[in-house]
Amino acid sequence: MAVSETRKPGQELPADERRLGERLRAFIRTRGFLVGTFVVILIAMYVAGLIAGASAQRLLALTAWGLMLGGIIALGSIGLSLVYGVLKFPNFSHGALVTLGAYVAYTVVPLLPQGEALRPFSFGYEFLVALVVAMPVVGLVAVAIDRLVYRRLRNTGAHLVLFAMASLAMAFFVRSMIYLIWGPDFHFYYPGRANPALYLPFGMRVRADQLFILVLAFVLVAAVYVLLEWTRMGKAMRATADNPHLAQIRGINTERVIAWTWMLGGGLAAAGGIMYGLSSQLRPEMGFWLLLPMFAATIMGGIGNPYGALSAALIIGIAHQVSTSFLDPTYGPAVAFVLMVLTLLIRPQGLLGRTEG
Repeated sequence: MAVSETRKPGQELPADERRLGERLRAFIRTRGFLVGTFVVILIAMYVAGLIAGASAQRLLALTAWGLMLGGIIALGSIGLSLVYGVLKFPNFSHGALVTLGAYVAYTVVPLLPQGEALRPFSFGYEFLVALVVAMPVVGLVAVAIDRLVYRRLRNTGAHLVLFAMASLAMAFFVRSMIYLIWGPDFHFYYPGRANPALYLPFGMRVRADQLFILVLAFVLVAAVYVLLEWTRMGKAMRATADNPHLAQIRGINTERVIAWTWMLGGGLAAAGGIMYGLSSQLRPEMGFWLLLPMFAATIMGGIGNPYGALSAALIIGIAHQVSTSFLDPTYGPAVAFVLMVLTLLIRPQGLLGRTEG
């Protein structure tokens, strides 16, 4: 009768067991395992919603809302990821730029000739013009902040902690200016204007503005992809993000690259804020509430990787909205952080982040 061997404390595992454990740990940290985990979580959320009494049509509508929210988060998180990729510090003033973009568009809209709504949307041509105006305006504000604050810190060789603290100070400053100029009250782009619903297959109802927000997000993301992959400035941005000192040696004007990075990041932040204002209302703290899921998307997607930020933002948006079918809506923002923590535990470099070493 064979007697099973027991391992004494401190005794090493057999080689086969060690190799099996190493392979298991390596598999758990793969991108495929992380994606599979997200899929399982989303399926579990849909099942929980059905058990809680939500209809299939309701869950489909929440999915549509989630895609819209994900598109808004993506616009902000891509800009946040670009800035981190080049400058290597978390920009806490990014949420204030999101809010500023919404309010700049709110100021521009009534200055333009008011026409009929572009059916089936709730807005007219003047809103599109305001969007085009607000994006570069906020981009220039971001460049000005960099020139007045962050470049001085770069020239003195300041620690990255000081950059983060300075960005937090700028967030409070910009937010205070918004309170001072526009006041603390809620605002709407088109108060009282109807926003009709569209009926899609499977009994799903969505607003036309939701589809516009999602399409705009993908168009701007595609534009960012073309910029980064096919233009000289985009290649210079990627080179500066990888190794700024080597980029300087090769003749790249890194200060010019940094300025364009802020311009692009500020413009995308403005677009995200304008779309969020179109879907709900404008309020001075709106950027702060968006900053939390934007950071979560940036970390989940892979810090400094704008394409990963897009993927993570869509996952966060869908999970946030679907969770309201079985949870109180006030718990929605916590979903982003649960997903972020899971990402850090499973694959710390994120969905599309690169493994160090």
